Amino acid sequence: MSRKPNDTETIAYRLTEILRRLNEGKKLDPHALADEFTVNLRTIQRDLNERFDFLELEKKDGLYCAKPMLLGKLSFADVQHFASLAGLQGINPQLSTDFLKDILDSRLQRVLVIRENNCEDLGDKQQLFEQLKRAARDCHPVGFEYRKADGAKMVEAQPYGLVLQDGIWYLAAMNAGKLKSYAVSKMDRLLVTPDTFTPDAAIAQKVIEEDSIWLNLQKSEVVLRVAPPAADYFLRQKLIGGQKIVKQLQDGGLIVSGTIAHPNQILPIVRQWIPCIRIISPAHLQAELNQQLHAYLAEPS
Repeated sequence: MSRKPNDTETIAYRLTEILRRLNEGKKLDPHALADEFTVNLRTIQRDLNERFDFLELEKKDGLYCAKPMLLGKLSFADVQHFASLAGLQGINPQLSTDFLKDILDSRLQRVLVIRENNCEDLGDKQQLFEQLKRAARDCHPVGFEYRKADGAKMVEAQPYGLVLQDGIWYLAAMNAGKLKSYAVSKMDRLLVTPDTFTPDAAIAQKVIEEDSIWLNLQKSEVVLRVAPPAADYFLRQKLIGGQKIVKQLQDGGLIVSGTIAHPNQILPIVRQWIPCIRIISPAHLQAELNQQLHAYLAEPS
C-alpha cells in the first residue's frame, strides 16, 4: 500500500533540496526550480525570499546563492531539519527568524536538537526557553521548579541541550549524576548560576544521537512482524527507536527490530497499526496489549 505525500512532506523535500544546493555553493534559477518541482514561480520566489529570508541570500542576474561565509556549514541532517522547520514557519509562528538563525550558529548546533517538524507553542515559557538555550550554550548550571503529577520539586542540573521530540521541547541535563529530560512547559522559577561546568563529550554526543526522551533508562530489544499493508511505512521512515529491518518476507511483510526503554514507546504504535503489526518479542508485551484490547472490548458501549 503506498501513500501520497502530504503537503508538509512535499514542502520539506523541496526546501531540503534547495537548501542543500545553496549550502554547496550553487547558484539557483527560480524558473528552473519551478519546473523541476512542478510548482509555480511565485511559490519558488516565496521559498527564496520569505522562507529563507533569514539566510540573506545574494541575488545577481536573476540567480540566488548563499553568502560565502555560510557555505558548507550545514551537514545533511542539519539541512533536513532546517528546511523542515523553515517550511513550517508559517504554521508555527514560534519558529521565528531568530530561532532559525540560531541553528546556523555553530555554538548552538550541539544545544538545539531537532527531531520533529511539529513544534509546541511555548507561550509564556518562551523567555525561559531562551534562558535555557543560553545556559546550555555557555555551560552554566541551572536550578528550576519542576511540576510532576505528585507535586513540584526543585531541581539543580547541568544543561546539555534542548531537544524537540514529538512536538514537545525537553531540556536534556545532568542531575545527581544521571542524564535526564525535563519538559520545558513544566518548568518554573528558573535560576541560571554564574558558575560554569565542563561538558562531558560522551554525554553531549548521547544527547544528539539518542532518538527518544528516555535518556537514562536501560533499553531492551523489541521485534515486530509487520504485515504488507504497513511495510512501506517502516521502509520509508523510522517509527521506533533504533529501528532496523531484520528481514524482508516473501509476502511483502517485514521483521523489524528496535530498542525501547518503556512499553509506552511501542504499544501505541502497535495499536495504531492493528491488525498489521504483532510483537514477536518480548512476548509479555504482546500479552499486555491483548489484555488491554480484551478489556476495551468488554466495556459496555
